[in-house]
Amino acid sequence: MPILLKNTLLVLLSVLLCTAAAEGLVRWLDAEAPSDALKHLGEIPLAEGVQRAWFGENPAPLPNRQPAKPEDVDLIRRVEAGGVTEGTRRSDMFKAWNSAFVGPDPCRHFYLKDAPGQIYVYDPPDGEPWPRFRFLPDRTTPIGLVTNEYGFRGPPVPVARQPKTIRIAFIGASTTVSAHNFLYSYPEHVGYWLNRWAAAKMLDLKFEVLNAGRESIASPDIAAIMKNEVAPLAPDLVVYYEGANQFFLQTVVPDLPPPPANLRIKSQPDPGLLQRVLVDLGYTFALARRLEGLLAQYGSRPVGQSGDAQADATARAIAEGREWPKPDYKLVWPKGLDEKDPDIARGDLPVSLSTILADLGRIEAIAKKTGGELAIASYKWLVADGMVLDPVRHRLILEYLNYGYAPFRYRDLERLALFQNRVLEKFARTHRIDFLDVARLMPSDPDLFVDAIHGTPEGERLRAWIVLQLLVPVVDRHLANGTWPRKSFPVTPPPAPYVPRIVTFECGKKSG
Repeated sequence: MPILLKNTLLVLLSVLLCTAAAEGLVRWLDAEAPSDALKHLGEIPLAEGVQRAWFGENPAPLPNRQPAKPEDVDLIRRVEAGGVTEGTRRSDMFKAWNSAFVGPDPCRHFYLKDAPGQIYVYDPPDGEPWPRFRFLPDRTTPIGLVTNEYGFRGPPVPVARQPKTIRIAFIGASTTVSAHNFLYSYPEHVGYWLNRWAAAKMLDLKFEVLNAGRESIASPDIAAIMKNEVAPLAPDLVVYYEGANQFFLQTVVPDLPPPPANLRIKSQPDPGLLQRVLVDLGYTFALARRLEGLLAQYGSRPVGQSGDAQADATARAIAEGREWPKPDYKLVWPKGLDEKDPDIARGDLPVSLSTILADLGRIEAIAKKTGGELAIASYKWLVADGMVLDPVRHRLILEYLNYGYAPFRYRDLERLALFQNRVLEKFARTHRIDFLDVARLMPSDPDLFVDAIHGTPEGERLRAWIVLQLLVPVVDRHLANGTWPRKSFPVTPPPAPYVPRIVTFECGKKSG
């Protein structure tokens, strides 16, 4: 064998062995690293019968997890090749879009026109454009999302209710479904711990959990999900957790100034070949995920500005992790609205709350019709006037608040977030339903957040732990009065048939 070939093989073998060793080391470090949530665990009061030792335990592996289909991996590559990953994101290719929302021609749709020649669609049973999409049923996507036969995230759940079961449905948006690449969503943690609690108390019952959340949706979508997808499964309890996708401060700032040009930073450059390869490999390899994270944190810097004091002040704030300078504006509170004790019947509540409450009323009525009930959770925002963050580790939080929500000030975001929870609490109290005050118990620790609302995996785990402590008293009350587990269930129509179909098109030419 020629010496050059021998040396080449030796180098390749050495690189392969070193890479394998590095992958194993990173996985070991990830498993052994202290949890950001553990330092807060003692701050969370335990519900009766719950043991703190359970916090580190994980749900069982999903029985419906499968290898990603080769055609699904190829579909992601086609999205990336199209270069419109911010418009038609990778995960969007594994959604069945509501045909009433899509319209007759995808090429004329403001969002879906950038799909790489195909989308999945479904026909809504009521002909309405909500919800705008469902996840494909019985699928494991290359990103990591695992769905059951209803298109819900998580394990299979039988259609028919079984004796000695308590079924809880979780509804909401991205903070309910969680990031697709996370191993578990917060409802999966809650379901596991509820069954752990029941076993510890030697209760002859089982908890079933439905995660009907999905990202980027609003209360009209959630109400439609409740009516068409959740209600036929007759849950005993429906937990609502949402508070960002209709959080529009424009409703109280009529003369909103445009964000100044020097607020724009180049934090997400167009992905190069290396980044795209790391994203692909990151679905499987911990080392690739670590390298991808390092590039995201250290591979970009704010675009320099010069020539004026405003630009220099912004650059300093970015470097120091402080709130960026904002243009002046006036927040106009609705006349006569009591901020501390709001009249929730008003039609002009800020941040879309009048619309949200109307949809919550519909959700509650549907839950009651099937023998269940609604519980509402307060919503956690990581924002506070004067908050200072690490400019590198917490870069995404800073960008979310200062760029994504520009030009609103931290103090106004904080004020409206508190008001929103006050309104949700009053709605729950008025309707005599359970209010789960998650926001009060969730620590304002930026290491637990990806941005101002979404948690890291450990942040999701801690929020689930908090929800568990708040749900156990609700379950205990129903067990004591004999209403749970139910002895009989209402006769409800089965879920509407859900058969996604593929629509192909070629924008710029005749679609079909």
